[in-house]
Parts: sequence; structure tokens; C-alpha cells
Amino acid sequence: MKKILIIEDDQIVANVYRNKLAVEGYTTETASDGESGLLVMRKLKPDVIILDLMLPGISGLEVIKQIRSEPPFTKTPIIVFSNTYLANMIQEAWKAGATKCISKSNCSPKEVVEVIRQTVGDSGAMPVAGRTAPVASFAPAKNIELHTATDSAFQADLRGTFIDSLPATLTTLRGSLQSIVKADNEMIRLKEIYELYRRVHALNGNAGVAGLLQIAHMSAALEALLKEIYEKPKNINASTLRTVAAGVDFLGFLFEHGTLPETQEPPAANILVVDDEAISRRAIIYALEKAQLHSINVEAPEIALSLLQETHFDLVFLDVDMPGMTGFELCTKLRALPQHKKTPVVFVTSLNDFDNRTSSTMAGGNDFIAKPFLFIELTVKALIHVLRGKLSPPK
Repeated sequence: MKKILIIEDDQIVANVYRNKLAVEGYTTETASDGESGLLVMRKLKPDVIILDLMLPGISGLEVIKQIRSEPPFTKTPIIVFSNTYLANMIQEAWKAGATKCISKSNCSPKEVVEVIRQTVGDSGAMPVAGRTAPVASFAPAKNIELHTATDSAFQADLRGTFIDSLPATLTTLRGSLQSIVKADNEMIRLKEIYELYRRVHALNGNAGVAGLLQIAHMSAALEALLKEIYEKPKNINASTLRTVAAGVDFLGFLFEHGTLPETQEPPAANILVVDDEAISRRAIIYALEKAQLHSINVEAPEIALSLLQETHFDLVFLDVDMPGMTGFELCTKLRALPQHKKTPVVFVTSLNDFDNRTSSTMAGGNDFIAKPFLFIELTVKALIHVLRGKLSPPK
């Protein structure tokens, strides 16, 4: 039989893929970190390696480099689980020798099996019809068997167990966030940010295998933001911490409203960006493109007002300081338009003014982000407002 090695620190995700592959006739072993993964690899001599890039200790990138440095494994196919919001890391994985990169957020176990078949062929053994495979549950107190007679039943079991675990998951995430807020020095805060990052990383993987794409995509973006501020502490400020808190809060909303099958399609959105600075506009557009969100951008507030009178937008980003009409004034006029009375408006303001401006009523604005902003911070903001608008129950 073809042999598969899965290097994945989330035991739940690893077990799901191991059991799915076993049912398909593959011999599968798992390792929870890079160091043990390399040891298992040398013993097992797998036909293909499935590797999470976001590993504790030795990074996934370093594992790929080590695999390619050892003669028996220079051509062993390596399939990488990646976070689509970490484009630089994905590029580095390709350069290091990855064979294929697949998104952890929206690739189901069935699709992973298909990727393996395309890479190394069938297992060499007949799948066992009707076999059931035990797997650790998302909630430790509850063990289930995954009935793999059909992929739909398999996915339904995963989804149901995952949904049952969400209240406990939310409690853990909120507790971790409170620890960040209460941290009284930078070292403790960084440690707590890392803990929250690891928890959100696990949520991303679990939601992905359960087929809950909205939760997976939101947690992937939040995971990338947490990784960014952990690795570059100079980016920890009032704006980024506020965005992290908003992301955790919104995950709670998704746990309640984003688990139905009909809510899993990516939302179509129309976003307006108004900023007189070309570089700032381009930065906002790039951040939106990372989440595949469509936008229209203009530099003049007067043109923006004309567009708002003629077109429905799901979200508006407004610079505060613009010639002719400030962002506050434009927002006031926007709120007078019937179709935009409740359209989310995010003000983009300088970091120096952030604390003062967030404490005031900003002409009907809904949110704030500080310049200079991280691309992924703005991406998280946009996803929160767009998804909330699409999933909020009608009033």
C-alpha cells in the first residue's frame, strides 16, 4: 500500500485525515511536530508527505528544507497545508521544494484524497466499503465514529461534532483575549498573543475539515494578524489590539449564525474606498484583494457622494482628512441617503489621533483603523463587516 506521513500539530485534524486515508486504503502515520516528523519519515519512507506550514518549534519551511537535503527524499512529494493570507510563506514553501500547496481553510478531506491520488496514484489497496474509523472529537468529552460510507455522512459527522464544541471554544478564545488585555508587560503580552494565535490556528484547521468555510476564512485572517504582531511587536498598538478583539468577538457571531450549509458560500461584496492619497488607496485595495473582496476607489469625496447616490455598497472605507470635504462630512451626507442608512463605514485615521477619535461619535461611523495599518489588519476589518452584513438575521 502507498504510505502517507502527516506532520500536523493539531491531533484532531491529523486524526481526521489519517482515518479518511486509511479508509481509502493508504497506510498513514502522523507526527505532531517537525522534529518527530523527520524521525518518522526516515523510518516510514513515505510515498507522500502532508505538512502543515504552521508548526511549533521547527517551522514547516525548515522541515521542507531538511527533507530536500536528505538524498532518499529529494523527490518525495510534499503537499503543504497553507494559510492563503500568508502569501510570502507560501512562496517560500514553493522555493524550498513543496510539490503542492493547498488551503487549510477550504480543502475537505475528500479533496485532500483527490490531491494525493493525482500526486502518487491510488493507494494500491481496495477501499473498505462501509468501514468506520474512530477519531478524537473536537470536544474531548465526546468520542464519535466517522461513518465513511459516503462523503456527505463523513462531512456531516465532522460538522456536527465541531458545532457541539463551539461554546467551549469561544470561552477559551475570550479567556485568552482577556489575558492579552490584562498583561502588564510586553513579554507576558507576547506570550498570550502566541497562545491565542495557536488556538485560532487550530480553529482554522478544525473548521476547514468540518466544511464550515466562513469560520475557517475568518479564523485564517485573524491567525495571520496574530502571527504578524507576534513576530513584529512594534505593530502592537491600540488599533491592532482593537482589531484582534473585534475578530474574536465576531467569531462568536459566526459560531451562532455561520454554521448552516447555505451560509458557506463566499460573500459577494461591493466596497467603496475614498482617500485622496493614491498610496493609501492602493494599500486598502490590496488588503481587500487578499480576501477576494471587490472594491471601487475614488480620490474625491464629491465623486464618492455621487457614486453613493447611484450605487449600493456593502462597506465604505473613508479617509478622515480630505480636501473639500472631510470623511466626517461625507459620512453625514451618506447617512442621509436611504440605501446607506446602515451601511458599515470604517474611518481611516492617523495613529496619533486614534485614541481620541475612537472615543467620540464619528458622524455615524461604525469602526476605525489607524494609519499606517497592516494589510492583514484591514483585511480582518473588512471580513468582519461584510460577513456580518450578509449573515445578520433580518430585523
